[in-house]
Amino acid sequence: MRQQSSARSVHGAAPRHHKPLFWGATRCAIIRAMNLLLLHPDQHLHDALWRLNPRQCTHVRTVLKLVEGQQCRAGLLGGGTGIAIVKLIKNNEITVEFKPDSQAKSPLPLSLLMALPRPKMLKRILIDATSLGIKRIVLINSWKVDKSYWQTPNLKADLLREKMILGLEQARDTRLPELLLAPRFKPFVEDTLDKWAGSGQRILAHPGDHPTLPCDLAEPVTLAVGPEGGWTDYEVDMLQQQGFACHSFGARILRVETALPALVGRIMRLP
Repeated sequence: MRQQSSARSVHGAAPRHHKPLFWGATRCAIIRAMNLLLLHPDQHLHDALWRLNPRQCTHVRTVLKLVEGQQCRAGLLGGGTGIAIVKLIKNNEITVEFKPDSQAKSPLPLSLLMALPRPKMLKRILIDATSLGIKRIVLINSWKVDKSYWQTPNLKADLLREKMILGLEQARDTRLPELLLAPRFKPFVEDTLDKWAGSGQRILAHPGDHPTLPCDLAEPVTLAVGPEGGWTDYEVDMLQQQGFACHSFGARILRVETALPALVGRIMRLP
């Protein structure tokens, strides 16, 4: 009898039999430039008025240097985008008027299966993956993934969500990716991966004498990216049994944070 996969959802609907991780609204601690004021439903006051959170207030004051009556791009988490007008700046609070007038960006038709990277790399990778428009991500175990990586505080749901929020703000997007954690490789690959990947090509980025990666695809794709040093032969064999085909990306050995945007830019036709 096959073991149940231990994957769990960090955002969005959890797959059947998997326990999701949930969180409330959190405040991103990192002060960095944002291309979109991403409003959470909890920030709604009444009518078209919204109260900015402390990080957004700091950005409006110190980066955008807006005064009452001026405007900037904004969006509603999970909803549309539009223009926000600063209505009131009082003490440490800012109120804006905002009504969405356009839909969120179209998602990239790419699902990402990635071996859990080093904790410091994970932050940047999640921001980049989200800003590229990837909406379905699984972080999976691998023999070359240090066990301590699964114990890092960086895997807490609110911290993962924070990084994805930063990616949305960067790309002027509003829809968070569905993120699953799969700390057990074999059960997830055997019991869950086929259904999760769905239709479309299944590409395994792996060094060796393999066909060159396809390019400028517009149809659904699932991309499997291994850890530093690549997947083991056993892991490659298991992924191939689930329909993944090995493709080469050249002779250079790249860090995962460098390889991911390069792979996505090669494989997909970015909107």
